[in-house]
Amino acid sequence: MDKNKLKLTSSEIGTLWGEYVNGTMTDVVNRYMFSIIEDESIKAVFEDAIKTSGKQKKQIIAFIENEGFPVPIGFTESDLNKGTKRLFTDIFCLNYLHIMTLHGLLGHTTSLGVSVREDLRHFYDSCDNDAKRMYHQTIELLLEKGEFQRDPYFYPATNPEYISSQDFTDGFFGKGRRLTALEIISISFNLKKSIMAKTLSIGFSQVSQSKEVRKFLEDSEKTADDQIQAFSKIMHADNLPVPKSWETEVTTSTDAPFSDKLMMYHIGFLFQAAQAYHGTGLASAMRTDLVAAYESVILKNLMVTKKWFDIMVKNKWLEQPPLAPNRKEITKEK
Repeated sequence: MDKNKLKLTSSEIGTLWGEYVNGTMTDVVNRYMFSIIEDESIKAVFEDAIKTSGKQKKQIIAFIENEGFPVPIGFTESDLNKGTKRLFTDIFCLNYLHIMTLHGLLGHTTSLGVSVREDLRHFYDSCDNDAKRMYHQTIELLLEKGEFQRDPYFYPATNPEYISSQDFTDGFFGKGRRLTALEIISISFNLKKSIMAKTLSIGFSQVSQSKEVRKFLEDSEKTADDQIQAFSKIMHADNLPVPKSWETEVTTSTDAPFSDKLMMYHIGFLFQAAQAYHGTGLASAMRTDLVAAYESVILKNLMVTKKWFDIMVKNKWLEQPPLAPNRKEITKEK
């Protein structure tokens, strides 16, 4: 049996479809940022990202077409307004690439995990290697420029210990113990992503052409800020630092570099992706106040996602992924 002639499964087609749509969105943003960046070292990293994206796009198209599926529309030149004024600073662009690279790393790993066919596994392996290279490049550059935000430091205990009290789970009324290193992983991760979502919402809202889209983006900014405040409060209670905000990295430009469709999709992507990270944080939380914070954030994200879905469908901006066969409809056609 030729391992590369096996038909792709629904999961494999689904990952290719998602990788294509999300990849074309990020590529449009990267090409805009490349056009406005002045720092040559940052520009070089974006050039690498754009070349890598182009290579991966061609391979994904080949996989999809060979299976007889239509290639998604995704995002194209029509979603990029060339020659517009600078909306973001160089440092925000670099932080953006770093955070989106993290999304890519996790996405490629998930895609690899559901892939069976050998050529597809090798493809996602190469995508993962590309993302790891970009991850190292963005961190090294952020460190070099003094802009990388490291997580809080802990001082080592004398000996390992077992949990000895039921109070370990209590986080209300001042009785709670300090945060664990495992809990801070998710809090810090989610804080950084919420900070980026808020910053993009600010930038996108001031350039959006549609009042409806602008209102949604303003609401998503507030939702992201509420999440930042909720997690920051928990960190501050233990005298731990939180990542700095990036609002000042947005210029005063009202010149839209992207289509409303792309800006809406991007914010929706971030809020949907955040649900998975918040779920992971909830699973690792062992303090009641932290559990309550995650549950509240997840509920508010669901409300944002519902509004996002309604606007996307209304404007015919949301592509339909491949669907399972409708056996009842097929039967009716006879």
